[in-house]
Amino acid sequence: MNSNPKSSYYWFVLYTKPKSEKKLAQQLNADGIEAYCPVQTEVKYWSDRKKKVETPLLTSMIFVHLQDKDRNRVFQRRHAVRYLHWLGKPAKVTKEEVESLKSLVEDSQYKKHRMDLLKPGEKLDMTHLGFEQVEGTVKFVNERECWMVLEQLGYVVKFKKR
Repeated sequence: MNSNPKSSYYWFVLYTKPKSEKKLAQQLNADGIEAYCPVQTEVKYWSDRKKKVETPLLTSMIFVHLQDKDRNRVFQRRHAVRYLHWLGKPAKVTKEEVESLKSLVEDSQYKKHRMDLLKPGEKLDMTHLGFEQVEGTVKFVNERECWMVLEQLGYVVKFKKR
């Protein structure tokens, strides 16, 4: 008998409706499904004020931790769209990758990189950011943000300077 009841649980990437990442993660957590939405704090400017707001790091994506047989439970919530697939099957993310991402966001390590030194087309080794054998390509960069393409994962990640 398996002594660890969580051993048959996997992390999956779930697509959400636009601007619903945080709300869906909260709803799924309330439903007893472990969900993680990595966020970054940004300063938003309006004509009369500025405010710090938390925005999702991965647009229209969250991570959910559940058993393969329970994957359809997330669709009881209207903001869930579909799972990310890899080679025809729902993509599974390792616990270590999710923990690395959590550590990265919480420790704000990615803020320490100087964007003014980056150039479009430049390739960067992402292992120091918690990704295993992943190389990123700078797609766009200016003084406030950088778009990094992680081709092996099929992601575009946007980093903003604060």
